[in-house]
Amino acid sequence: MGLETEYGVTCVVDGQRRLSPDEVARYLFRKVVVWGRSSNVFLPNGGRLYLDVGSHPEYATAECDNLSDLIKQDQAGDRIVEELAVSAEIRLNAEGIKGQIHLFKNNMDAAGNSYGCHENFSVSRKKNFEEVTESIIPFLITRQIFCGAGKWISSSKGANFQISQRAEHMWESVSSATTRSRPIINTRDEPHADPDEYRRLHIIVGDSNMSETTTVLKVATTELMLRAAELGLLKDKFTIENPIKTIREISNDLKFRNSFRLSSGREITALQMQNEMYNIVLSMPGLDEILEKPFYRYALNLWRRSLDALESQDYSLVDMELDWMIKRKFMNSYKEKHQLNDMDSRLILLDISYHNIRKDRGLFYILEKSGMAKTLITNNDVNSAMENPPETTRAALRGRFIKVAQEKKRDFTVDWVNLKINDQQQSSIACKDPFKNIDERVDKLIAAL
Repeated sequence: MGLETEYGVTCVVDGQRRLSPDEVARYLFRKVVVWGRSSNVFLPNGGRLYLDVGSHPEYATAECDNLSDLIKQDQAGDRIVEELAVSAEIRLNAEGIKGQIHLFKNNMDAAGNSYGCHENFSVSRKKNFEEVTESIIPFLITRQIFCGAGKWISSSKGANFQISQRAEHMWESVSSATTRSRPIINTRDEPHADPDEYRRLHIIVGDSNMSETTTVLKVATTELMLRAAELGLLKDKFTIENPIKTIREISNDLKFRNSFRLSSGREITALQMQNEMYNIVLSMPGLDEILEKPFYRYALNLWRRSLDALESQDYSLVDMELDWMIKRKFMNSYKEKHQLNDMDSRLILLDISYHNIRKDRGLFYILEKSGMAKTLITNNDVNSAMENPPETTRAALRGRFIKVAQEKKRDFTVDWVNLKINDQQQSSIACKDPFKNIDERVDKLIAAL
């Protein structure tokens, strides 16, 4: 499994936006292009850093086989991209442009454009992919009630708080498109592994989360539900009659009492559906073994507490662990303290600031330091993940190869599967098994550098 995060970017000069995203991107990636000869590079920690469509910096974690490594890798991405911003800002100032570069781990810019956080899972080619995707879509539509990032919306029609930033930008359940018509699940078949054994499940509906506890909950529950779908435990149980209409309605339902219709004719709420899905997971074969892994037991407990909090409306049970609740609690407190009306522009600025990944500027990190947001990993964990790949997956091979090749100043090419020394014949190796972290072929290739 892995995460891809697209970051919003802006540069402010004298309080006004003066540089276009394209111009900012060039400054951001200048350092990367110098050593990588491209704005699309793989890093010694096994991850990928690149400039995506629309001048969005994007970081993809290395492939992970456990939640602990995934969270460390995800947080490492924030810090790697932050370093790019700091370096770019220094270069701007040296050229006489007294600007501040801001990077946002959110899903909407001021113009209403959306960018995402994508979740990737390797699934068996032997499973019925269509059946699995159809089975898990109802979960993906309703999980926003606990893993949404929250968004303060202000328009001529008024202001309100929505649970999800991504819900309004979904247009299909499944599709091979990513930008023209965003689906909940992207079906483009890019396994990044042995195509006879694996297929990639590419989920693009999720909000980008600042809170690592929310990220743990989002990924863990999705993985558990994916296992349930592969076992056939969800087949035809929760198919939603109108998925796109429903995902939008749920995002605007802060009381969690509105129901929607299933294809079977049954009326159900998002909260009821999540409770039923939770109970299915509890009865799932092999659960005890899964819960022995770090963070999974915590995630299952948080899932339960989240549903209880939403049912009782007592958010104190989880308001340091769920993004949208952390954000909403602070915004409501700020609004009351300063006696602001709902249309006050300062609320929009607070919302945006929450997602600023600059440690010295982002609101989330202030809340974290104040004990208003819970953490699970240490700064040392993150610093290590910035340099080192997960040791239990194929990423360990890729990271080691890249590190030595850079040290030896060799010309090389890397992607998720292939390792190649460019100036040497018959030096390309395909690592098709994402779970294989030891390979004599790679050892020999590294020795040849």
